[in-house]
Amino acid sequence: MFKLLLVCALAALVSANQDPEVKELISDVLPDGFKSVLVLDNGVVAKSSGDEKGNINGVYEWISPEGVSVKVSYVADENGYQPQSDLLPTPPPIPAAILKSLDWIKANPSKE
Repeated sequence: MFKLLLVCALAALVSANQDPEVKELISDVLPDGFKSVLVLDNGVVAKSSGDEKGNINGVYEWISPEGVSVKVSYVADENGYQPQSDLLPTPPPIPAAILKSLDWIKANPSKE
């Protein structure tokens, strides 16, 4: 499933720029995993490697229509898909009143 998602994402990136030139293409299947690299002249880069247990490490990047460099690194393993990027949304901080309430609950556990 993950590999299909990655291929679809790369296909969408490639189709956004009609005729990009492939600068580098590596697709090696190794006895203990794989290595894949795709570099296009339009700034699209996708690199990944995996082991025989199905663990994958990779990175993909492109230039957005606004001219912003987008880079996502990821690990996909027994804990699922774990992307890392400065552009990914993050949750807001927990309000002070909620933190205070949680501390009170911890200090005064239910007697039941």
